[in-house]
Amino acid sequence: MRLLKKIRYIVYLWIKFIFILGDYFKFISKDKLKRAPVKLSHIYPRLGDKTQKTHVEKQYVYHIAWATRCLKQINPKKHSDFGSLLYFSVVASAFTPVDFYDFRPAELDIPNLNSQFGDLTHLNIADNSLESVSCLHTVEHVGLGRYGEPIEPEGDLTAINELKRVVQKGGSLLLAVPMGKEQMTEFNGHRIYEYNKFISYFTEFELVDFSYIPEREINGDMLWHTTPGVIGNDHLGCGCFWFKKI
Repeated sequence: MRLLKKIRYIVYLWIKFIFILGDYFKFISKDKLKRAPVKLSHIYPRLGDKTQKTHVEKQYVYHIAWATRCLKQINPKKHSDFGSLLYFSVVASAFTPVDFYDFRPAELDIPNLNSQFGDLTHLNIADNSLESVSCLHTVEHVGLGRYGEPIEPEGDLTAINELKRVVQKGGSLLLAVPMGKEQMTEFNGHRIYEYNKFISYFTEFELVDFSYIPEREINGDMLWHTTPGVIGNDHLGCGCFWFKKI
């Protein structure tokens, strides 16, 4: 059965390539000005882009959209991000200074963005010192070794405690994590959290907002400012939490 699927996929790719060749010959027949000459040897086939709609990886697009809107409301003098998708910090740095920390620091030269090494299990940052903190789709990975960090089954809890420690009183903590009806680890990809257990880690914080990205692709748009009941029987959705330190 697997072999048959592979054969079908190879046939599909060849058919797509034949269509691209058709477009190529149509292009050169219409290219009268020859401004940017194209040779057959220069073909760079992109086989999966001719779709009716732009593909959207909803969990990753929506959680960044949510966090950016929260950050605009917080309006901090400086924001600190720990290991989130780099695009979030790059965009946020357009309107607020951002310190970006990662176990694998990014080499970037962008105004208002300070990129540096950070180990979520041992943050070299003083207690109660950060006004605004985010860690999006990150803590679920800590301790699984996926990104070269040491194997540590409780690494995510250590990371959560470090994040809580560095947030100042009245400060904000934005978190996005995989969420479903059952708490589990899918090694070495990620952990999945159950809502009530995850909330129990944050007794020193109040929940300002919970928004949720459902697992389903169809009608899987973000549920803004919602309740945990929407998780239902999902195996792998995304919970977005805005906490404020009491």
